[in-house]
Amino acid sequence: MVRRQPVGAHYGLKDWIAQRATAVFMAIYTIIFAVCTLTLSEFSYEAWSGLFSSGPFRFLSFLFFLSLFYHAWIGVRDIWMDYVKPDGLRLSLHLVTLFLLVGYAGWVAQILWRL
Repeated sequence: MVRRQPVGAHYGLKDWIAQRATAVFMAIYTIIFAVCTLTLSEFSYEAWSGLFSSGPFRFLSFLFFLSLFYHAWIGVRDIWMDYVKPDGLRLSLHLVTLFLLVGYAGWVAQILWRL
């Protein structure tokens, strides 16, 4: 039996809760998005652009993508920590993943506020 020393570490509980919270938010947003999309009068660029012209919807969409990227970060980070043993390679993969996700977040912001 493994005994953990009480040193103040949470042993992944915070990340587990964060990943579940982001999943719940993404599920709720997906339902809202599906309802809004299916109730459009027509499927045209104007209707689609009108859907995203609302400030709150645009903000919720941005929060959806931030949740997606944070959810992905936790999952991919855990994969790198579990299966990549050389420290240098693991650090490199962490950095590449982090830079890609931050870059994707910037790209999403650019797309959403350019509509």
